[in-house]
Amino acid sequence: MYNNPSDEKIKELLSQFKTIAVVGLSDKPHRDSYKVAQYLQQHGYRIIPVHPRVQEVLGERAYKTLAEIPDQVDLVNVFRKSEETPQVVEEAIPLKPQAIWLQLGISNEAAAKLATNAGLAFIQNKCIKVEHARLLADGR
Repeated sequence: MYNNPSDEKIKELLSQFKTIAVVGLSDKPHRDSYKVAQYLQQHGYRIIPVHPRVQEVLGERAYKTLAEIPDQVDLVNVFRKSEETPQVVEEAIPLKPQAIWLQLGISNEAAAKLATNAGLAFIQNKCIKVEHARLLADGR
């Protein structure tokens, strides 16, 4: 598919998504993952927290793993160390999301290859909050 698509394609993808699983979403308001998820929630996205030690974040039930999520996921947003991302992508593929998004500072070519070989859009080393604000400043 594509790895780090154009602004036009990112805008199109963000306009289509409704449900975002956030892997590594902290329940601590000062953490970047929390701030990003809160922003997305405020802009109409449903957030599904994925964290092994958290029960609830931003009013949403948290799941220990991606495999436990019973609902359709459009995008998997990842806040994990770069070296952990291939495993996250492998866990995400059965959910059939449209895209995998690795946050700013996170990149992994093995994860990119896994995702693109599965036909998924793959964005890495970009902040979804920053890109949404830049490309869809009108709030969708």
